[in-house]
Amino acid sequence: MASILINNGRVIDPANNRDEVTSLLIIEGRIQTNPGNNVHADLVIDATDKIVTPGLIDMRVSLREPGSEEDETIESGTAAALAGGFTTIACMPDTEPPMDNRAAAEFVILQADRARNCRVIPIGAVTKQCHGEELAEIGQLLEGGARAFSDAKQTIANSEVMRRALEYTGMMNRPIFHHAQVPELVADGLMHEGFYSTLLGLPPMPAAAETIMINRDITLAEITGGQLHLMGITTEFGVEQIRRARERGVRVTADVTPHHLYFKDEDLQSFHSKYKVNPPFRTAEDIQALIEGLQDGTIDVITSDHQPYAEEKITCELDQTPFGVVGLETLVPACITRLIETNLLSWLELIAKLTINPARILGIDAGTLSDNAVADITILDPAMTQTIDPDNFLSKGRRTPFANMELKGGVEHVIVGGELRFSAASLTTG
Repeated sequence: MASILINNGRVIDPANNRDEVTSLLIIEGRIQTNPGNNVHADLVIDATDKIVTPGLIDMRVSLREPGSEEDETIESGTAAALAGGFTTIACMPDTEPPMDNRAAAEFVILQADRARNCRVIPIGAVTKQCHGEELAEIGQLLEGGARAFSDAKQTIANSEVMRRALEYTGMMNRPIFHHAQVPELVADGLMHEGFYSTLLGLPPMPAAAETIMINRDITLAEITGGQLHLMGITTEFGVEQIRRARERGVRVTADVTPHHLYFKDEDLQSFHSKYKVNPPFRTAEDIQALIEGLQDGTIDVITSDHQPYAEEKITCELDQTPFGVVGLETLVPACITRLIETNLLSWLELIAKLTINPARILGIDAGTLSDNAVADITILDPAMTQTIDPDNFLSKGRRTPFANMELKGGVEHVIVGGELRFSAASLTTG
């Protein structure tokens, strides 16, 4: 394996509270943090004025394979992840059939190995077929490589099923990722309930649908001692509920998407489906609460919630098109523009939410640039300016609310296991 020297980069490693300009040497796929002077390496990367971080981790990606390969494949999704700076992604079980058995989890890992892009960690289904009625073969899924459990966008509405799931996965120290919504309150809904849903005459999705379910989930996590991760928090009161629960010692974590930090319910006045997401965009007050949750650590992780769909599925009427946008290739510049350029978060705080925090929740040995750690490394160019053009995405999905927006920052290089797997320069010239 070729040795790599990364010279003069700003190394940011929140796992070790490290932020300094230095060099890293990679030998046999492992990091040497103090290479010294006059070091020879097969490949030298000049990282002057660049940010060198642990390989980014996205905990919430839908890859669609098997069953909907017209939307995305494991090969195309992992290529998009690499271009977005991710060395590891966790994929949701919302495939056809769902990932509710050992063979399904092993299939994902095998296909990812064949693609040789980034690492892929399966998230197994909590219930059979993600129907929320009977627990899946959780033990077998663990043996097949699953590190967490979720029914993706399907809410586990049955409280007894959720309680038993938290008890069982808690014994194995594995989290349940839950989409916290009361199904009956959002049935047929298209957008946040408020002034604009009334103005536009669109069926509403009230904030209470989220906060009621968060309250139930936290209560069940508290009585069972299980590990709960709340996906895609969007409401001001939801953030406060999580904050109070953590103060009581409840094992609850949460994530937010970059697009929920930018866009509001009023954006759907265009009736453009790129603003149709689940949970929906909400109000300026909710966005402010999400940012405060990121700042004080109530919200641990930023995820893409990558939801790719084929072109024919996103060009129909608003009520007919599915919820969701792609996010793997826009997350880094969106976060830099929204959070770093405005001084809302420090680099250490942002990188923690993209590296060591998701690694700890997933229980994987990643997210650090410690000496002798596996060399999963992302190199960012914070000075780059780019206009988002979905036609250049490596993902099959093209729908994004960031289309044609000018954002700051981008991905320069991505190293996985000591191997240079992505370079922006080669992508541009190729």
